[in-house]
Amino acid sequence: MSIQWYPGHMRKASNEMVEALPLVNVVVEVLDARIPFSSSNPFIQSLTTEKPHIKLLNKTDLGDPAITKQWQNYFEQQANTKTLALDLKNHDPSKQIIDLINKLSPQKEGRNTLVMVTGIPNVGKSSLINCLAGKHITKTGDEPAITKGQQKINLRNGIMLLDTPGILWPKIENPEGSYRLATTGAIKDTAVSYEDLAFFAAEFLLKKYPQRLTERFNIDQLPQTEIELLEIIGGQRGCLRAGGRVDLERVSTIFVNELRAGLFGPLGFETPEVIEAEMKQVAIMKAEKEVREKLRLEKAAARRRKAKSNRK
Repeated sequence: MSIQWYPGHMRKASNEMVEALPLVNVVVEVLDARIPFSSSNPFIQSLTTEKPHIKLLNKTDLGDPAITKQWQNYFEQQANTKTLALDLKNHDPSKQIIDLINKLSPQKEGRNTLVMVTGIPNVGKSSLINCLAGKHITKTGDEPAITKGQQKINLRNGIMLLDTPGILWPKIENPEGSYRLATTGAIKDTAVSYEDLAFFAAEFLLKKYPQRLTERFNIDQLPQTEIELLEIIGGQRGCLRAGGRVDLERVSTIFVNELRAGLFGPLGFETPEVIEAEMKQVAIMKAEKEVREKLRLEKAAARRRKAKSNRK
């Protein structure tokens, strides 16, 4: 089952983006390098197919570099799309980004190039705006949904930025993608429990990055299941209840926050091949749901016809 989080301000922001888009020359979308596909809003993608599109894979200090490169190659096969891999926390990529904007949309005399900066919550949009502006303009932080409304920032170099709030989409259809979003901090923690996220992350790490776990927690022989792993970590960190039982909520909170902070090393939660397989499964689930809905409507119609016949 997918995790859903779509507060009212996101619907309002989506409508405002649609209204502003005709005047936009270039769209810059900020992604999380750990989850490049899951952090790419399909609503934004559908709106901007005819516009030059720059996808910035941010947080490369937290992402697996080999997998980040795979995603750059994948995205650049899409029409009108260029990519850059960034670490906004530690480096200033302003010149690269401005040069790419000017290349994709040459400035017309007397007119600014309007650049819409988009992305889901907590991917670093505000950090990008501050970096390009060369000063602190927007609030930044580790909590999603800090920016609530659009604002324009004139860079005084022929480029006008349109900063938009971080928005998700009304229905996240891929359950795995929704858990990746929540685990990396794009979905507010009140929408899901830390225990659920820790179990998801522990299962992933046991399969894909077991060496990181042995190094981080000094475990010679990793357990087979995520619950056993969390119990071992809980014992190490003193997350115990009366009677020596592990406090799963406490250890899960520690585990997820350490993952978000990059203490397990750079991670890639998804590859193009993994996403292709998952989207095929999503398509099957949607088709099955449509069949069930059709049958439900047919039965409801039959009941109405029968009731109408009985009244005669």
